[in-house]
Amino acid sequence: MLSLCGLTVSLQQTSLVPALADLHHSLHTTPENVSWIITATLLTSAVSMPIISRLADMFGKRKMLLLCLGLVTVGSLVGALGGSLMVVLIGRALQGASFAIVPVGISVMRDLLPRERIGTAVAVMSATLGIGGSVGMPLGGLVYSHFGVNAVFLLSAVVGVVLIAAILLVVDESTIRSPGRVDYVGSVLLSGALLALLLAISKGATWGWTSGLTLGLFAAAVVLVAIWIPYELRLTQPLVDLRTMARRPVLITNTATVLVGFSMFGQLLGTMQLLTLPEGAGPGFGFTPLGAGLFLLPSGAVMVLLAPVSASISHRFGAKTTLLTGGSLIVVGYAAMMPFSQSVSWLLIGSCVTSAGVALAYAAMPTLIMRAVPVTETASANGLNALLRSIGTSSSSAVVAMVLAAFVVPAGNELVPSASAFLWVFAISGVAAAAGTLVALLLPRHRADLTDEEAFAEIRDPGAAYDPPQVAAERQEIEEEIAAGRARHH
Repeated sequence: MLSLCGLTVSLQQTSLVPALADLHHSLHTTPENVSWIITATLLTSAVSMPIISRLADMFGKRKMLLLCLGLVTVGSLVGALGGSLMVVLIGRALQGASFAIVPVGISVMRDLLPRERIGTAVAVMSATLGIGGSVGMPLGGLVYSHFGVNAVFLLSAVVGVVLIAAILLVVDESTIRSPGRVDYVGSVLLSGALLALLLAISKGATWGWTSGLTLGLFAAAVVLVAIWIPYELRLTQPLVDLRTMARRPVLITNTATVLVGFSMFGQLLGTMQLLTLPEGAGPGFGFTPLGAGLFLLPSGAVMVLLAPVSASISHRFGAKTTLLTGGSLIVVGYAAMMPFSQSVSWLLIGSCVTSAGVALAYAAMPTLIMRAVPVTETASANGLNALLRSIGTSSSSAVVAMVLAAFVVPAGNELVPSASAFLWVFAISGVAAAAGTLVALLLPRHRADLTDEEAFAEIRDPGAAYDPPQVAAERQEIEEEIAAGRARHH
């Protein structure tokens, strides 16, 4: 049920993409304004993920799951009523606020499932993020082409209602809590910084990267972050525990997350653009949006099949090995796509290999995060990780748009991206995956490779630097307490 919830919200990312080309006609607006339908979801999801994830740790994860499903249901109903752009934007914004369901769901799995089942469960839940991107376009295109955009929203609403009932029946509330008060000031500062940053990234190509508005938003994001960080460090119960986030395993994993997210979205956007360009217009293959979405279905199936495999690799060799394997596969996939972008077969092979790498990498990240943070901060830590993944995908979207606009060839009365544009997109995305893989090499060794002293240090303080004298003193103190307790018992 939790994985179905994750799949439902991840489908919202791409389900309306096939409708964007002609949605401006039915909404009586311009194509530029219609692009806000995607941007609105991006902005609200970025703001909601750290806040809802923190509230889940404080007040109950099941409550926040139901809140997220309620938001996606109400947002879908509002969107279905839409006859205007504003109404649809409100519905999409509400849908975006539900994206915290994935990190919250992963934390529920850690709290409620038997230890031996957590790895596979988390891998399946993480895979839904990539599966939704692959399945959302063909499913949305199929529904939209036969029944219209309102049916796409109504389908989400029906699924939301069913899943609310399923969560009430199947999922128990976790008893693990992180006591404290809501950090309202920190929430406002972080939300403002994220809105400014992502708005500048997503609209910079339209407004101009050197325009006053774009540069002003980037500057505002920097100023707000500069205020937010020292404020959070002064609090005993902050919105985001920056000291925990600065631990080496968490910091390295989050850095790799941004790079892998960038790489994953570059492949999705580049492949879709290449497939849907009219045949004879540059390097295009002339697929319909629905056909292009169906082309991506095998890569989604690969992600589903690899979920249990990734859990097995993590259990046997460690999540670090899984992340390294995933990053390497992404690089190999791009290497297959670059020289053969004129071949549909090689494009399909490359996208499947890339998706296999994304599945492994996405499955490893929550495991690495959970291993390095206290159990009372699982949801908030995974929420921040999911947020950074969104920042990576947003940055990828902006870079892909710039590259495709920079390398063009004439096709009739218009300019279209050239073959070299797509080679650059795949090359940049492949470099990002390689950089993420190199960053992952800095992660600590798998627990099975640690000495007894190192393992003891990790259990006592996950993610802390190994200090042999301190660990030896702590072990001696505990052994003395055990000996004293046995003496009293006798």
